This record gives sequence, C-alpha cells and structure tokens, in this order.
Amino acid sequence: MGIGAPFACTMGDKGFPALFRIICFVSLMATMPLVRGDLSYSFPEEMKSGSVIGNVAKDLGINLKTLSSRKARVDIEGTRKRYCDINMNTGDLITAERIDRESLCGKKPSCVVKIDLVLENPLELHRVSLHVQDVNDNSPKFRETLIEMEISESAERGNRFSIEEAHDADIGQNYVQRYILQKNDHFILAVDSNKVELVLENKLDREKQKEMNLLLSALDGGSPHKSGTVVIHVTVLDANDNAPVFTQAVYKASLPENSPPGTIVMTVSATDADEGVNGEVTYQFGHVSDDDVSLFSIDPQTGKVEVTGLIDFEEVSSFEMKVQAKDGLGLTSYAKVLIDVNDLNDSPSAIYVKSLSNPIPENVSPDTEVGIINVQDRDSEKNGQVRCSIQHNVPFKLVPSIKNYYSLVTTGQLDRELVSDYNITITATDEGSQPLSSSKTVQLSVADINDNPPVFEEQSYSAYVSENNKPGSTLCSVSARDPDWRQNGTVIYSLLPGEVNGASVSSYLSVNGDTGVIHAVRSFDYEQFRSFKVHVSARDNGSPPLSSNVTVSVFISDVNDNSPQILYPAPEGSSFMTELVPKAAHGGSLVSKVIAVDADSGQNAWLSYHIVKATDPGLFTIGLHSGEIRTQRDISESDSMKQNLIVAVKDNGQPSLSATCAMYLLISDNLAEVPELKDISYDEKNSKLTSYLIIALVSVSTFFLTFIIIILGVRFCRRRKPRLLFDGAVAIPGAYLPPNYADVDGTGTLRSAYNYDAYLTTGSRTSDFKFVSSYNDNTLPADQTLKKSPTEFMDPFEGLETPDEKDSHKPD
Repeated sequence: MGIGAPFACTMGDKGFPALFRIICFVSLMATMPLVRGDLSYSFPEEMKSGSVIGNVAKDLGINLKTLSSRKARVDIEGTRKRYCDINMNTGDLITAERIDRESLCGKKPSCVVKIDLVLENPLELHRVSLHVQDVNDNSPKFRETLIEMEISESAERGNRFSIEEAHDADIGQNYVQRYILQKNDHFILAVDSNKVELVLENKLDREKQKEMNLLLSALDGGSPHKSGTVVIHVTVLDANDNAPVFTQAVYKASLPENSPPGTIVMTVSATDADEGVNGEVTYQFGHVSDDDVSLFSIDPQTGKVEVTGLIDFEEVSSFEMKVQAKDGLGLTSYAKVLIDVNDLNDSPSAIYVKSLSNPIPENVSPDTEVGIINVQDRDSEKNGQVRCSIQHNVPFKLVPSIKNYYSLVTTGQLDRELVSDYNITITATDEGSQPLSSSKTVQLSVADINDNPPVFEEQSYSAYVSENNKPGSTLCSVSARDPDWRQNGTVIYSLLPGEVNGASVSSYLSVNGDTGVIHAVRSFDYEQFRSFKVHVSARDNGSPPLSSNVTVSVFISDVNDNSPQILYPAPEGSSFMTELVPKAAHGGSLVSKVIAVDADSGQNAWLSYHIVKATDPGLFTIGLHSGEIRTQRDISESDSMKQNLIVAVKDNGQPSLSATCAMYLLISDNLAEVPELKDISYDEKNSKLTSYLIIALVSVSTFFLTFIIIILGVRFCRRRKPRLLFDGAVAIPGAYLPPNYADVDGTGTLRSAYNYDAYLTTGSRTSDFKFVSSYNDNTLPADQTLKKSPTEFMDPFEGLETPDEKDSHKPD
C-alpha cells in the first residue's frame, strides 16, 4: 500500500502563469488533507458475486459505525458498471458481479480498475486500485478449423510456409506457449516470436502423394493446460513455388474518432513473383475479435482498409490486426496492422450528484457542505479537463475538493421563510478547442427551524362592551402570524395569569386557543369598574416553543340601568320631613331642595326635576336641573296652610328612569298658630295615657292608680312647654353622599353652594325636624320645630300620592 495524492493542474491559457501556479498550489494544499492514500488489492477474475476482495475498514483504520455514518461508497471512474461494493456490516470490499479480465482489459498485460472510496462529513477520498489477475479460462483457438495449402513438388528442402497462429484471450502464462505438429514425413514446425511456419524437411513427390493432412495443436501454459487444433490440408502441385510478400511487415495509421463509415484507413499491398493465376493476390483479415470485425473491412482485391462501424476513442484507443495475403494457389503471408485512434472533444462532461443533504436546516452555518458533485469527461488531455460553476443568485458555491469532485457548500445564512426551495443549476465546461458544456439541475429544500415567534397583527387591542352583557358574548379577536412551517407555525392563544378587581382574570374572560376570539365569562357592571387590561399570549407548537404577548384593554360602556336615588327628602320609613314656609315669603324665595344622585354616568346621570302633583300648582316651582323648590309668587292669606308636592326625578337615559318623593310644606310663621297640631298632639298623648290607665287599673290596686295620676300631671306640665330641639335627635350630615356618586354641577347632584341639616327623633309615632338653613341669601330663616302626627297631614291631601310612594320607571 502506498501513499499518494495526485492533483493535476493544467494551463488552458498561457497568460497569467504566476497567478495560475499560485492557484494550483493553493488547491493542492486544500485537497491534500482529504486524500488519505491509495489502497491496492489483487484478486483473480471470474470470482462469484459477493466474494471478498479485502477489508477496507480494517485497512483504513475506521470502525464499522463510522463507516456507516459517513456514508462510505465506491465510485467507478469512466464506466457505468459497478464492479464492487462495500458490505457495511463487515467493512469488506466485495464483488458486485463477475469480472472478466479479457472483456475489461483485453490484451493489456496489466488489468487495473481504478475506483474511489468516498467518505462524507467531511469529504474524504481514498483511491483504490483493483488488480484483476488472469486465470486460464480460455483455450487457444485458430481462426479456421481447416487450413488449405498448395505446395509445388519442386519446393526445396528448408522452404518455409507461414501458418496463422492461434489466438488465446488469456495473457501471460495462460497464453499460447507452444505448438505441436503431428508427426509426418515431410514437414516440421518452426515457431519464432509468435510466427508459426511449416518447414519442408523432405521433398514432395506428387506421384507418390498428391495431398496430405497435418494436425497442428496449440497449447497454453495454464494449469491445467488448454489447447486448440487445426487441420492443415496440403495439396502437392506441379509448379508455383512463390508466396505473396507484403511490402511492409507492419502497417501503421492514425484515425480520428467518429470517422464516418467508408473512411479509408490505409492500403496494404503484397506481391507475388508468379505469373498468371498463381500470382494473383487476395487480402483478408487474419484472426480479429468480433468487435474489430464490425468496425473495419478490407477490400480483397485492393487491400484498402475501411471504417465500417463507430470508432470511439473512449471505448478503444488503438487496434492491432493481422492481414493475410493469399495467391491463387493458396500460398499465404501475413502482415501486422496498427491503428491509433485520435481523440476528439466529442464527449460532454457527465455530472453526478454523489451525495446531497436534502432538505437542509435553515440554521446551517455558512460554508456547510450540503452535497458532493462528481464530474467525469471521457475525453483525454484538455478535452477531458472540466470547469464547474453554478449560477450567482443562490447562497451556494462549488468548491473543488479532490480530483474531479466538488463540494456544494453554503455561502450565507438560509431563511426558509424567504426562500423555501432552490433550483441549483450546475454547469460543466471542458477545455477543448471547441468547448462542450453540460448542465444538471439540483433541487434543494430548506427545512424549517422554529426561529420565528408568533407576531401579533397589532401592538395592542381594545375591546368595547356594554355593561350587563351576556356571559359568553364575543368581545374581540386577536390574531398572530408565525411564518414558520407546520407545527412550528401553529399558533395557540392563552390568557396570562393575572387579577382583575382581586379576582382571577380567567373568571372574567376566556380566549379560544385556536382562533384567538376573546369571550366574556361573566356580566360586567360599569358601576363596579369601567375598564381593565389583560395579557394574551400567542405560542407556537415548536420545540422549544416561542411566544409573544399582547395587551388587550377592555372598556365597559355605561347602560342606563340605575334609577335616580333621592337623598333628600329621605323616602324611607314612616317618618317624614315638613318644611315651614313664612307667610311673608316673596316670589322666587328658596323653600327647599330635592337632592338626588344617579349611579350611572354621562347622559344617563343627567337628572331633571319635575313637580308632578301639587296642592296649589301655581304656588311653587322646582329648578329643572338644580332641584331647588322656590315660590312662584308672594304668599297670600288665601293660600292653604298645608301644601303637598310630589316631585319626580328623571335621568336622561334611553329609556329614561325616574323616582318620586313627597314634600310637605306648612305656610306659617309660628307653630303655635297651628291649633290642629295641639289637638292632635293632645288626643294622641291622651290615648296613650288611657291605655296605660286601663292596664294599671286591671293589674294593680288603687295605689298604682294614684301613682298614674301623679305621672299624668307631670307629663301634662311638660306638654305645655314648647321646645326647639328634642333629646335624642339624630343628625344626618348634609355633606353625605353614597359612594361612587359624582358631585357634578348641573347634573342633579348636590351643589357645593348649599348645606342642609336634618334632625329626626327616634320615636315611632312622631317626627321632629329642624327647618332647613341655607347659606343662600334668598333662603328664608326658620328656626321653629314642629311636632305633629303624620295622619293630620294626610287629611287635606286625600287623592294625592302618599309621602312614602315612589314611582320608578325601569325598562322591561
């Protein structure tokens, strides 16, 4: 086994010699590490298919796993036949078919088949020489089974007569080694350098023997010997003692390949000294192979050798044949014909894709080898020197590696999302005077890598929903795109964990994992919160997965679902407020104010005030948006002392909602001027004492009756005293408003310019109040306290709504 790394650089152009030498040197240095050396194996021909030639794994020092992972294979140069292969399980180089040395190499003394053992990742080439040894599988053969010879009886002793030698397809020791002539009385055999002649030992006598048969045997040197025989039939003639003689012992000619049939190659010539018929010479080929017979012919009369078949330099570069000249009576002589075939640039280069990584991942780094290309040109010299190239608009290039191999490598970063497939056209051009080109297109697909996270179509999303929505209603839809392929581009949506108003975000919203549609899980209340934000994640299905997030803002719009709430006068309970109106009140004087709020917002909270019923409709008016009750005219003596107003408060929603309240007014300067209040109070207290007396009389003795009388006297004295404030009165701050109510000027809520105080007793049957005091200059002062039973106030207002009734108009 020898080490070698041949590399040929030829000069196609005589310009730039220094640059060319540098390029050759760099190429040689680049490829030397890839050529590990030559392996040489010898084996006999005709071995059965699958026979072991040698163990390449052992000889190269490569384990079987590496041999398989690096895709070891053999390439046969210059032929389409595959003579051998590699057994990946054992590392043996085995025959792929029977190999016939004679058909492979003909008469060449040495039959060597050059193959390339190729390893990938990285590319590595080992040149292997297969020496096919000849075996004795062919017997010697004569061209004819019977040779006719005519010899004159006047022939002298020692005359020689040429015999065409036997042919043996084998070579060396297995070729014809000797001849044996059957014993006879006249001839002996002379063999000299493959020239076989009959030598006349005793003169012939036609009268004794006109003809005779001689048996000639040819034997090879194989073991065991093989032989072939021919019968020589000799006819003894009266005259003609001259044989034809060629003008040259060897005829040489050159012939361009692809010469058309009919092309004259050469003319052979032989002369015969005899006259007449005996001197007429005819020509024919001696022993030639069947292939040569189909390529050439010889004119029997003129000796012109012509082309009759396709001459291909790549198949056979030279021919060697024997030409026989025979006169009219059968004497023969032989000459050798040598024909050299000149190569023409007639074979375009053949491009073979020996290895291809397809598809290739898009994240491969530049200068990654993705394929191995082999280019072969059957022509010789410059005609067989090839340059390879690919188009310039692809991120690949061809790098010469070893001999006629090229590596297809990447030149930049690949991106499947931009280009998913490449059609790479490889062009091979030879260096002939008239260059021939061939091309081959290689398709490469780029495999997807999960290198792109999903990208939302918008930077943020907004959803608008009216309060009191139905659970499960659709709010909005988010959408993300992932340019990756298949599962790497499949987007799955989900809500990121979080809280809204202290509750999990999943209790408010849900998102469809496939479509990105966001649904409401519950009904929203604008009065609880008006907006909130959630985060939606879009994740692909790659490994590992990539994701991105987006913010979704949910805005809740108000619906008119809250009726106005009246804060003053307070509608709850059986107690009610009564306002005193001085008799001297002028028109426009502020009497009282209805205070209301609405939990809604915007126009749904714009409140308006209306007097729907009144004892005297022309006496009082109410501010449309302020709720202030004022006199429309001056108070007259004819006006009823007791005035009852029913006030409705409406919002501006669609449809509008409302609430009502009752306002009780007394036109008087002093409570003492109202006798009905005294009587009612007296009767009311008296009835109470009567019930106590009845219980006392039934339960106790006369002693308790006396005690009750004393109690009645004390209470009677206290009843006669007027008072402004009662013990145990409860104050309601005028500045109190329910939570979430906005104090907006002009919307029906309490204006900051007014401050009202109301005082209620804790009693069950009576109501004590302090008259409203205002910081407005137009408000009349009143500081008297009224104590009266509610039933007294109701009598004059029969047919009107009761003080505790409210009208609420809510939408169905």
